[in-house]
Amino acid sequence: MGLTLTRVAQWTTTSSSSDKLESSPLNESLLKEILDFVEKLGSKHPEEAEHVFEEPLQWKTALVASDFQAGYDIRDSAVQSHEKDSEGQPLLQLSPPSVYVSSFSQLSKLLHLADDRKLQEVQTCLEENRDPMVKILGWSFISKLNRTDSPPEVLSLRDTSEEEHSAMELDVKVKLLILLQNIDKQILHKLLGEITEQVKLDPTVVKKEVELLKQSCTEGEKRLLKSLRYTSDYEFSNGCRAPLWRQALGEICHLVVEPCDGETLYITCSSAGVFLNAGFKQEGDESHYERKSDFYEDLATLLKSRSPHFAENINKQVSVDQEPPSLERVQHVVLVDGAEQGRPQMSEEQQENNVHEWRRLQRVLYSRKKRDTCQRWRNLGVLTICGAAEAEKERLGPRAKSKMKAGFSASSSPGHMFSQRTKTSAGAIFEEHFNKSSTESEEEEEEEQQPERRSETNTDLGSEYWQIQKLVKYLKAADQTVSVLILCAMMELDLMKETCQLAILDLGGLEVLLNLLDTNDIRCKIGSLKILTKISQNVQLQQTIVHMRGLQRMVNNLDSPVKELQALAAETIANVTKFHRARRTVRQHGGIRKLVKLLDCFPNSADLRANMEKDLEVARCGASALWSCSKSTKNKEAIRRAGGIPLLGRLLRSPHENMLVPVVGTLQECASQETYRVAIETEGMIENLVKILKNDNEELQMLCASAIFKCAEDQQTRDLVRSHDGLKPLVSLLAKADNKQLLAAATGAIWKCSVSMENVAIFQEKKALEILIGLLTDQPEEVLVSVVGALGQFAQIPANKTTICNSGGIKALINLLNGTNQALLVNVTKAVGACATEKDNVAIIDQLDGVRLVWSLLKNPSAEVQCSAAWALCPCIENAKDAREMVLFLIGGLELIVNLLKSTNNEVLTSIGAVVSKLAKDKEILGVLTDLGVVPLLAELTNTTDNRLRCNLAEAIGHCCMWSTNRASFGEFGAIGHLVRYLKLKDRSVLLSTAMALYQLSKEPNNIITMHEEGVVQPLIHLTASDDTKLQEFAAGCVRNIRLLALANQRTA
Repeated sequence: MGLTLTRVAQWTTTSSSSDKLESSPLNESLLKEILDFVEKLGSKHPEEAEHVFEEPLQWKTALVASDFQAGYDIRDSAVQSHEKDSEGQPLLQLSPPSVYVSSFSQLSKLLHLADDRKLQEVQTCLEENRDPMVKILGWSFISKLNRTDSPPEVLSLRDTSEEEHSAMELDVKVKLLILLQNIDKQILHKLLGEITEQVKLDPTVVKKEVELLKQSCTEGEKRLLKSLRYTSDYEFSNGCRAPLWRQALGEICHLVVEPCDGETLYITCSSAGVFLNAGFKQEGDESHYERKSDFYEDLATLLKSRSPHFAENINKQVSVDQEPPSLERVQHVVLVDGAEQGRPQMSEEQQENNVHEWRRLQRVLYSRKKRDTCQRWRNLGVLTICGAAEAEKERLGPRAKSKMKAGFSASSSPGHMFSQRTKTSAGAIFEEHFNKSSTESEEEEEEEQQPERRSETNTDLGSEYWQIQKLVKYLKAADQTVSVLILCAMMELDLMKETCQLAILDLGGLEVLLNLLDTNDIRCKIGSLKILTKISQNVQLQQTIVHMRGLQRMVNNLDSPVKELQALAAETIANVTKFHRARRTVRQHGGIRKLVKLLDCFPNSADLRANMEKDLEVARCGASALWSCSKSTKNKEAIRRAGGIPLLGRLLRSPHENMLVPVVGTLQECASQETYRVAIETEGMIENLVKILKNDNEELQMLCASAIFKCAEDQQTRDLVRSHDGLKPLVSLLAKADNKQLLAAATGAIWKCSVSMENVAIFQEKKALEILIGLLTDQPEEVLVSVVGALGQFAQIPANKTTICNSGGIKALINLLNGTNQALLVNVTKAVGACATEKDNVAIIDQLDGVRLVWSLLKNPSAEVQCSAAWALCPCIENAKDAREMVLFLIGGLELIVNLLKSTNNEVLTSIGAVVSKLAKDKEILGVLTDLGVVPLLAELTNTTDNRLRCNLAEAIGHCCMWSTNRASFGEFGAIGHLVRYLKLKDRSVLLSTAMALYQLSKEPNNIITMHEEGVVQPLIHLTASDDTKLQEFAAGCVRNIRLLALANQRTA
């Protein structure tokens, strides 16, 4: 674990100078491996997992005291584990925000409690404990091991002080060390395997290039280099020579090169390119791996930039090699060199091989690599075009090259129209500039890079691809002025087409565009962002931009004083942040705060000045980016902390629709949090939302209705919507049934607003009920959920129940019970339950098989569905003409009810208790319930602190006492003591149901004795003075039964 953290993990230093793990796929894989090791250690190696660390691991955790359960002592916010070490210190101690863990066993338990925050806890632990091996095993043990050459398996007890460790402790510590070292190696090999599978390493090309350059390390004036050697002679199976932990970072090998005219160069060859490192100093020093130069395309390019002698001589040899070297010419060079150095002359076969090797060297070092067409272009038909050209070239042979090359200058060439258009403007300038600065053979490049003659089909597609290839090629070699012209030419293309977007990605243009964001030239940045804004709407490019750390560069440009640059950067961020990793990246690099700062403008003026228009555009783009980022919960909180709410409220008063769309979108996204709902209400935004709701823009109407839907959870917000006349526009939106998103938002807002009965009355005046009933069929589920929810609220008024029934609403609701959408099932059962409070409606529900369907929902895996179904059954049972026949007809229905009393969800238990209390009123049903074991289950549940559950349990127990033997059974199962303690509560409903239950239980003499021992008399006497007549009667009846038993005992005595 120590080796992995120091050599494989990717660390970065924040502004606070504390090292943090970078957010990268490599680190994520590393954290998952370590997490898996810690979680499985306890089951595979329990003895090692219980080993107490020499020093506890300490970090700042996100866990709080409420997250801990059994096995811990909880005092206020502090937590201590029951498990302690030999000195009596707890193995886990929480002193918010810090936690101290002293064993892998406790670490595994803590990670289990962290649930979905496991990886974050592991990351924080590793960041704050950079050398965990020392804390786990102790510095003395690690240093002793480092001073010996023996592996840990053969450590002797004599090597360690017997006073410090017992033999058993040392044995466990050695085993633990072996486990840690093994997992270290496993992680290294696995990460290396993942990188190798991604085909990022290409050691074959590097090896070939190095071997060919070694042949140029001769003696004499014509040699290119003095020497070239690897730092390691060992070659891994994948062809790399770099250590494993460096291969995990993409490095292939390390070289030491002595040029003829300069200092020794220390070079790293990696999958990302070739660069200079800090140089090898001493064994074990990691600093020499640090990069000290820019990346170069290949080894020869780096050497040319660092050694004038190498560049001059290699260029001379290239110019000589423009024509294929004859055998005699190469023979002459070799013979002269051999004669000068006293070497034996080569045979004719050796000389011919030398010619071939020299040609290979030229091709590898100085010919551009030919790009293979990727699978996407094969799918789009480009492979057929290019493949046909290649086949034609092979068929015609080498002599046809000049003819084919000439054909590209003809008007039939795919890029002809583009060339003619750009030669007179930007194209002529940057092409001339590029030709002047190039040191390579343009003739050879064109032969390899230019597309051959193609068929007439798909001509436009191929033309765009090769136009972009040419522009990207020039852009890589251009200076700032020419780069601007190239960017202008690129913007003339149709960048919204997927073929153009994928071409920019495949040809390396995306990396160049992102690199331009780091320059100091404003024009280059603006041109790059204008292109990125368009192509970033492609999903694949979005992910690639994040992977290339493009978002960090865009966030950095938000601080620019140039308004246009700020707006473009924000708009591109809005396009890219469509997935979680991108949104997290923006937050972690301070992007949320910078985006909120962009909102600070004053768009209220009707006649905007030029600079005000720019400020308004910047604010609009900033709001769009915040809208995309606000889909993350943590980003919502970051926006609030940055002061975004009042700024959004101020922009909400803007008269410009293009500004209102992202602003309202951000607000409705954030309104899922209570803090935002309170702020929206207190900042007076409800009035503005209602005004915007009357706008003709359907997107704005949808966003406003969605915001009202989320905010209307609060009573005051519902009242504000009504007071600002916002209910009528909501009803009018129901007429736009073709726009399903708008319809879902409007019905959702009506649903939440109808929780207030005052709003229901206004909705009725606008005929909303009849419209909603008509929407119960042929609508998507997101619409049906809201429609049914609203009908459930409307049904609270008796007159509306009749309207729903007469309009065919009950039948439509029952048909929806066959669905699988859990949110819809919850609302349907609530609506059916509300309609079932009318006896006539229950008969219709039963006739349509609605009771059976509702009862079957008790088997649904969702606790919320079970709960709502149980509550719906209560009025159905209570108002049924023959509840006994209806219930007993459902085979297995009562058994399902009894089994649900074993649930761990209090809401389910509360609703099932209410169902049992309704069922127990029928003696025949009560007999079946008793046989199924309902009594012990109810008695066991009485030990609860949930008042709603207490109320329904007490009522159920009271009704179950109507069966002769149940009174005694409740006493035997210990229910009476808990019921007596209920009398100390102030909840009127709990007191009433408890008094009724105790009155029924007091008819059993043994129960009276238990009640008296529990001190029931005094609370009952106090309840006899209650204002509730029923409560008085039950309390007085219970006291009377106690008194009668006491008098009977006195007579017998």
